Amino acid sequence: MTMKKTLLAVTVLMLAARWAKGKSATGPTPDPAMQKVLDALKQLQPLPIDTLSPAEARLQPLPGDAVKALMAQEGIPAPSSAASVSVATRDIEGAAGPIPIHVYTPQGSGPFPILLYFHGGGFVVAETADYDASPRALAEGAEAIVVAVDYHRAPEHKFPHAPNDAWTAYQWVRQHAQEFNGDPTQIAVGGESAGGNLATVVSMMARDRNEELPLHQLLIYPLVDNDMSRQSYRINANAKPLNRAMMHWFFRHYLDERDMLNPYALPMKAGSLADLPDATIITAEIDPLRSEGKAYAARLLAAGVAVTQRDYPGVTHEFFGMGAVVPAALEAEKFACECLKHAFTQERFRLSRMRVLQGQNAEHGLPR
Repeated sequence: MTMKKTLLAVTVLMLAARWAKGKSATGPTPDPAMQKVLDALKQLQPLPIDTLSPAEARLQPLPGDAVKALMAQEGIPAPSSAASVSVATRDIEGAAGPIPIHVYTPQGSGPFPILLYFHGGGFVVAETADYDASPRALAEGAEAIVVAVDYHRAPEHKFPHAPNDAWTAYQWVRQHAQEFNGDPTQIAVGGESAGGNLATVVSMMARDRNEELPLHQLLIYPLVDNDMSRQSYRINANAKPLNRAMMHWFFRHYLDERDMLNPYALPMKAGSLADLPDATIITAEIDPLRSEGKAYAARLLAAGVAVTQRDYPGVTHEFFGMGAVVPAALEAEKFACECLKHAFTQERFRLSRMRVLQGQNAEHGLPR
């Protein structure tokens, strides 16, 4: 090979390596609908959360704000104008003070099954109002009452305040379900990101305290670990709207060093995940939390827990609830509702069968 050909070959290899490195650094590509949301968010000019104080971070526009802007731009009616779901707000008493809850009720006579829902935001930012589209879609699609909880946020209320509030809300719903036309025998838990963490932690608390378990857990890109060496953290290190730097910031404000091994803070740290409720786990391709969501599903399965897990390509963290503008989000919402309806139906069948057997035992003089 001549010197000229050798130099040409080396140059081609260097360019190919540089292209591959650049492609890896940018991570996966959003689908067109998701990209429109990201473009709309960029136009709102959010500052990097990891450079702000919590108070400043709470003032920044969120993906939900970008969706609203895009809907207004494209003439799509806001979900809040729909009459299919009514919302009532009240406070319940918690150890750290009142806990606001929002009761989303679908049309119909009821009594309805119940989903206890926790919003995302890294335990630091956001509230139910920022995630309104999600509980609204779940209430309508699953034909269930969704009780959404505004738990106390860090750093004013660091761990374990959020899981304690979540547990308080679970106990309150069990005791007061009939007051809002809910069925106390059919209570599932669910949430997004930090809210997915709280949903599975409530399930763990119920198991560990020998209390009645939720009948299902809906975990949408759940935050369950702090291992940033996972593949999805590497390829989505600079992703929008969630990235590695933001996750460092959230952990710093929510957890002290002594909490890092507590399974009620990070459920992947649990010694056992056995005897937890069946789970539906949704993950997104462009999300630092994707790998841990899949790993948590695998651990639940290995522990004997039935899991339905689905990954959505081309979409980012926070895509759930964007069904009005992102087709993949609408698919995910329908999938979640189908899983919830199946869980509620199975529980109704189990309870009905139990009543039949109890009646037969009574008829034959057998103990119930």
